[in-house]
Amino acid sequence: MSSAQPLFESTIESLELIHRGKVRDVYAIDADTMLIVASDRLSAFDVVLPDPIPGKGQVLTAISQFWFDRTAHIVPNHCLDIAIEDVLTDAGERRQAAGRSMVVKRLDALPIEAVVRGYIIGSGWKDYQQSGVVCGIELPPGLHLADRLEQAIFTPATKAAVGDHDENISFEEASAAIGAANANRMRDAALDLYGFASDYARERGIIIADTKFEMGLDVHGELILIDEALTPDSSRFWPADQYRPGSSPPSYDKQFVRDYLETLDWNKQAPGPNLPPEIITKTAEKYREALTLLTG
Repeated sequence: MSSAQPLFESTIESLELIHRGKVRDVYAIDADTMLIVASDRLSAFDVVLPDPIPGKGQVLTAISQFWFDRTAHIVPNHCLDIAIEDVLTDAGERRQAAGRSMVVKRLDALPIEAVVRGYIIGSGWKDYQQSGVVCGIELPPGLHLADRLEQAIFTPATKAAVGDHDENISFEEASAAIGAANANRMRDAALDLYGFASDYARERGIIIADTKFEMGLDVHGELILIDEALTPDSSRFWPADQYRPGSSPPSYDKQFVRDYLETLDWNKQAPGPNLPPEIITKTAEKYREALTLLTG
């Protein structure tokens, strides 16, 4: 992984910037293809923090590519076998994109996040404590924090704009937003992806407690996996040897940053607070450790 300066924001002037998300900068190549550059930005509580995490974009790209390659038999993904050098002629732009970018198909993204939970934690735990229900799904009474669910559940969420908060919704609400057929396909694909990945990760000492996928449709209406896949940004990764139901396990993901932010007097609205150097360093280490464990 590159030891270059962290990249907070890319500037690829030879291509049209379509979208700057919480982490990814998306550029148009032509009518059918895009360049996605994963920056080192970190968002927490849906707020982009002012300090980048060095190397994070390369880790996210490597992990996503790893999973895209291994899950294409479950659901096709947006990756194209086109080298960055074939897209970017400027040496400076290639340096920015090196190791942190993908050339992908341009697709219509569905406005719902496909969240799968195998364990009860985070916003799901808060909902369960209040009502015993998560996204319209009634769960057994007496569950403890971080308990494993008997079966993983599909708990869709709205996709918020940068600075807004995603909201958990029921399957019926998701069906109303994207159509029942698409919602059913999205749920089945997400559960299959989670089942495959969680079995694989568990053998390598990582519990994937929950994860979220983004999906789109191609011109034929086929469901396609897009954005990222099973990264420490989109998932909760726990070390299996430190997992204890009843407490929030340590993690390989940005939960470490969230836990630090919870100690501050911050209202979880932009602008986000600066991170101390030791939190930045430790977070970068956790991302790299997740990459090493998963991919060897």
